[in-house]
Amino acid sequence: MIVLKNTQEKVLAALQSVAGIVERRNTLPILANVMFNKVNEEIRLTTSDLEIQIQTTADLGGDPGQYATTVAARKVIDILRSMPADQIVTLESAEGRLLLKSGKSRFTLQTLPAEDFPLVQKANDFSPQFAIPQKTLKNLFSRVHFAMAVNDIRYYLNGILFVVQGKTLTLVATDGHRLALDKVELDIEIPHQQVILPRKTVLELQRLLNNDGDGLIEIQFASNQARFTFGSLEFVTKLVDGKFPDYTRVIPQGYSSVVSIDRVLLLNSLQRVAIMTSDKFKGVRLTFESGTLRIAANNAEQEEAVEELDIDYSGNTVDIGFNVSYLIDVLSNMSQEQVNISFADANSSALLTVPGDDSFIYVVMPMRI
Repeated sequence: MIVLKNTQEKVLAALQSVAGIVERRNTLPILANVMFNKVNEEIRLTTSDLEIQIQTTADLGGDPGQYATTVAARKVIDILRSMPADQIVTLESAEGRLLLKSGKSRFTLQTLPAEDFPLVQKANDFSPQFAIPQKTLKNLFSRVHFAMAVNDIRYYLNGILFVVQGKTLTLVATDGHRLALDKVELDIEIPHQQVILPRKTVLELQRLLNNDGDGLIEIQFASNQARFTFGSLEFVTKLVDGKFPDYTRVIPQGYSSVVSIDRVLLLNSLQRVAIMTSDKFKGVRLTFESGTLRIAANNAEQEEAVEELDIDYSGNTVDIGFNVSYLIDVLSNMSQEQVNISFADANSSALLTVPGDDSFIYVVMPMRI
């Protein structure tokens, strides 16, 4: 049976849309595979890592009929990548194996039975769905994802908090040293829900979401799962089972000292000064003086970097130390021309916001230098 017959470009695109979660090494060998399920004209491609399951349905030609098997996902993708985009690719079933043909190339691939593939059991208690443009969710992710923890023992920090309340969707990420929050208004009112998406889910959705056009993504939450449907993809993921900290208590209130700075100018200065920090100690000192922001760093070799920026500030001199990576992360993931920095003293967190936009908040704790 000819399972599919189409151009390399179309076959590769379908496989790549589901293969991002596949690890090359697995305790279960079948988890390195993609499941092909042919039903009449259409073929469904499925991958799983036991926590996340991604499915897409495509019309890739071939013989109509019923057929299912699994084959090594990365291996097939590597083969396809080595071929021209317009070359016709054929996948045939042959005596318990798959035969991949293209031009004068032939590849015989080992398979594992489709009935052994561990499909994720979908929850029965999904809430009413809501939809937002894909590019809106991608932008929300881009403005908060860098603040997620990485392999923190506080496992509930290794992801992003989704809060839906009324007509507002809020995303929050924190690693205990900084916090990023962004929100957007929805078209419909949704009952209050609060879930934590795992880090791997967030990064994979970022890769898959389309930043062009207004294609919608439909979102549903259950007690232990989330489901995202967009284009021809269905993305189901387990949620992080834990209680996210009360992020509202971390956000400073009533800071009177606010400085507005050109974002790119500040980012470039921080990147230059960061060169003089050490790999382990990424501290920089920001000194706010009348009319000037001085950025300074030094290292164990007694080297030093100093940059000065003109600012509209006339208050008392305030000297605050920060991890320069935390500042570079947020400025690199923003697109606005200006950024506001609100502060109190050397021992208090700083607040970064966007002038005229109260949806985005970034809190960064000071460090001793």
